[in-house]
Amino acid sequence: MIKELTIYMAIWITGDIHGNPSRLSTDIFPEQKKMTKKDYVILLGDVGLVWDYKGESKNEKYWLDWLETKLFTTLFLDGNHENFNRLNTYKIEKFCGGNASFIRPSVIHLKRGQVFNLQGKTFFTFGGAKSHDIRDGILEPGDPRIKKWNKDYNKMFRINGVSWWKEELPSQEEMDEGIRNLSKENNKVDYILTHCPPTSILKQMDGGCNLYQSDILSDYLQNIKKNVEYKQWLFGHMHVNENYQRDKAACLYEQIVRIL
Repeated sequence: MIKELTIYMAIWITGDIHGNPSRLSTDIFPEQKKMTKKDYVILLGDVGLVWDYKGESKNEKYWLDWLETKLFTTLFLDGNHENFNRLNTYKIEKFCGGNASFIRPSVIHLKRGQVFNLQGKTFFTFGGAKSHDIRDGILEPGDPRIKKWNKDYNKMFRINGVSWWKEELPSQEEMDEGIRNLSKENNKVDYILTHCPPTSILKQMDGGCNLYQSDILSDYLQNIKKNVEYKQWLFGHMHVNENYQRDKAACLYEQIVRIL
């Protein structure tokens, strides 16, 4: 008697792309040549392809259409550098057990606090992070300081509703939904995917320099780290490729890593 084999497709993950997914070209990522739309590439936030406050730009359209032509399906978390006013206009639909929005038929935003079943594995997703590049504040459009500060490379600021949105950090409702969905899984999942690291890993990355401060999201994720059983935690945001074996975690930036 011949047993049928269950064939699982591939899942690859990479970090922030900030509006330029060219690392997913066939020259850099040739493995895609054998992939299909049943295979996934997951971006861990700061995608930046729903960004322009005026609406979808020519550059955004080019890259979103480019991703749509790929043999694989692109899934992504939101980071802190996304236009949440626009992201939140997309219809929320069910996808593999969780809430998602389809930016293109095969370019899909995985919403916060969801558990997705992908290739027979459970993935908890929670995007967002606190921006580190706002040392000099958030200015309102029309503020006379903008023109001057744009020429000063020492200034670290963003503009409300243009390059920064308060929704970079989660609402209580999103956090509560995440806890409820994890509870339904008996606080056990295969993978946790976030943009921001939990506080304990953030402190490791800080190295005692006091560069990175904990916040409501990193503390929320720390609580999840404490109470949820997981096999691997992957996050972006910090622009490094680094493993944290003791925490069963890794930060991804340019690396494209296959997990399944």
